Amino acid sequence: MRLTADTKVYIEVYMKIRELAQHWQRNATEELSPTRYQLRLGLEAGARLEALAEMYPLRSAEELLGELVAAALEELAASLPYVKGNKIIATDEQGYPQYEDIGPTPRFLALTHKHMQPLQQSSE
Repeated sequence: MRLTADTKVYIEVYMKIRELAQHWQRNATEELSPTRYQLRLGLEAGARLEALAEMYPLRSAEELLGELVAAALEELAASLPYVKGNKIIATDEQGYPQYEDIGPTPRFLALTHKHMQPLQQSSE
């Protein structure tokens, strides 16, 4: 069985993995990227995906896979480490300085934004 997944890669709206089952039960749909991604799963991952597709028959395996990837990317983005820079970019409510993040998060967000623009344009 060959599975494909339409996914969009941005951080703003995706839910956590533990919320996916509730999402699937509600059968909500989201705007999809015009780009199709193909991948092969290992046997166990494939069996788990087929089990989910059987448990949630209103969702196709492709939809489930796309939502799983989106949730995993959201969790990945949230887990990227903050690395304190030297530059103060703001102060918090108590007046403490907030330092720029020089870790991977700003680059990931900038690259996500860079790739989002052409995806949005080609979906119009």
